[in-house]
Amino acid sequence: MNIWIMLLRGINVGGKNVLKMRDLVAVLEVVGCSDVRTHIQSGNAVFRSAESDATILRTMIENAIRERRGVEARALVLGLEELTEAMDSNPFPQAEDDPSKLHLFFLSESPQSPDIESINALKADRELFVLTDKVFYLHAPEGIGRSKLAARVENLLGVDATARNWRTVSKVGEMAQATANQ
Repeated sequence: MNIWIMLLRGINVGGKNVLKMRDLVAVLEVVGCSDVRTHIQSGNAVFRSAESDATILRTMIENAIRERRGVEARALVLGLEELTEAMDSNPFPQAEDDPSKLHLFFLSESPQSPDIESINALKADRELFVLTDKVFYLHAPEGIGRSKLAARVENLLGVDATARNWRTVSKVGEMAQATANQ
């Protein structure tokens, strides 16, 4: 069985696309996932699945959420190694002490032609960013809510993305590792 991490996008925001975590667990179990654990209400889940292809798994999950709960949500599915690599490659370890200011934007695919010039133009003086193959790291010392870059980065990269702060990434990483160790 493979360990997977799922990050849902676009649920439980402003009272729209409401999906309770117990309902998410039930949907994941229907598509064959086991040992499902969730973290906070934003659609973070860790589970086991016999499926070895993240794209197939993502499609199954998105379809099941739509069919069973009537919610349109996009899922990003990562393997344990992929999440571990993203965490280990954090270019801003100094920001880990203030985990609400460090965000990882997990990308659906590698950006083919990101608009780095516009990204640099939008970033605030104290903001730092690094783009890797499938993760955009953003250290926003003034907060993500004040960041013009955070609000537009997905469009400027040209790929779907979902962001999580370092606290959430760390907790989900701990959950995934605990599942792997069971």
